[in-house]
Amino acid sequence: MTGTEAPLSFRLAYVPGVTPAKWVRIWNERLPEIPLTLLQVSAAEATGALREGTADAGLLRLPIDRTDLSAIPLYTETTVVVVPKDHLVAAFEEVSADDLADELVLHPLDDVLEWERPPGRPAVERPATTADAIELVAAGVGLLIVPQSLARLHHRRDLTYRPITGTPQSRVALSWPEDRTTDQVEDFIGIVRGRTVNSTRGRRPATAESTDKAANKATNKAADKARSTGKPKAAGPKGGAARGKPAGGGRTARRGAGGTKGGGRRGGPRRRS
Repeated sequence: MTGTEAPLSFRLAYVPGVTPAKWVRIWNERLPEIPLTLLQVSAAEATGALREGTADAGLLRLPIDRTDLSAIPLYTETTVVVVPKDHLVAAFEEVSADDLADELVLHPLDDVLEWERPPGRPAVERPATTADAIELVAAGVGLLIVPQSLARLHHRRDLTYRPITGTPQSRVALSWPEDRTTDQVEDFIGIVRGRTVNSTRGRRPATAESTDKAANKATNKAADKARSTGKPKAAGPKGGAARGKPAGGGRTARRGAGGTKGGGRRGGPRRRS
């Protein structure tokens, strides 16, 4: 791992539709001494921000060129079709790409889905952005197929969306430059992967004070357990054996050298008459 010196902050880029709020909250709880700075970038700008050093890591959409970037896939999004609320598609819970064969389907220039051939009839001109395409859907010009997070991001009261099958899906990943896998990147990897604060990777080192507190707590717990069970102490008074036991160790000490009461043997065996 390289770059072990902690920077002044951790810069996280993210593309539209991705919501890093939960991970940012966990970061702020675990690493309050390292501020996390969020940088929203377009899908096309995401890898450039990582390579140029504008961001330390990024939440972006696959596929990307992994020549010099590492990436951990996080989740796959549901693909939906955005339609006006009064459109026929809105009457169904789910549709397929074939159901849109006669529909005009918009294909913006910043489309994040990897198409071999988009379904439906193509528009004469492609909208510049997804936001522009949403405006055209609201005007009744056509339909739009996007990841569900983008449909939510561009939500309008006059539009709705339905899941669609037979189309590509968007995969969201955490990515960073291979040669800049810093401690902070490792920390964030641990957070997005759900590691606990006490896991071996991505954990902040314990301070001497916290270690002493843990040791004292364990000692006090053991003492409390011993008192509650009522077990006698293993050692007796100073300079002698345990209380209530002779120094010689029980019956053997009370017997003589021959092993009978009172010391040695009392005469020989009686003879039969």
